[in-house]
Amino acid sequence: MGKYLTFLLTALMLAGGLGLKAGVGPQTAEGRETEKEKIARVISSVIGWAKDKNLDLFYGAIAQDDDYLSVTPGKRVIKRFEDVKQNVPFWMSPDFRYVRHELKDLEITFARCGEVAWFYCVLDDINTYKGEPASWENARWTGVVEKRDGRWVVVQKHFSFASDK
Repeated sequence: MGKYLTFLLTALMLAGGLGLKAGVGPQTAEGRETEKEKIARVISSVIGWAKDKNLDLFYGAIAQDDDYLSVTPGKRVIKRFEDVKQNVPFWMSPDFRYVRHELKDLEITFARCGEVAWFYCVLDDINTYKGEPASWENARWTGVVEKRDGRWVVVQKHFSFASDK
């Protein structure tokens, strides 16, 4: 009975330990920082693609399915990837010009599973349209990223402006 109990306890500890590692994201501080850097690049690409009008960079940074959701300060809500494509003619127009963007105070927090994270930052997205400013300054930006097939993508994002400013 003693050998059986020892075997059973050892098996349970190994299974529990392996399950814990599989269920919790990056195990080390270094691993978390590496993943945060990857996520930060993806988040930046959601805006920064416009510099070179690189749609592949943009599309690679967002979920390309019905899970995608983007809420802006206006009335429009983009509820899936197919709806994103409706804006492409505007962005690709020579009248729309990227100037710069900056993510300030970016915070990224992992869910316990490690395959999902949420973020917050203050965004300056500076552009012109037909020579006139078409910018968001100090926009609050929150969102959710998910690791799919080994790559992080933005699945949901929400932009807003503080009402007391």
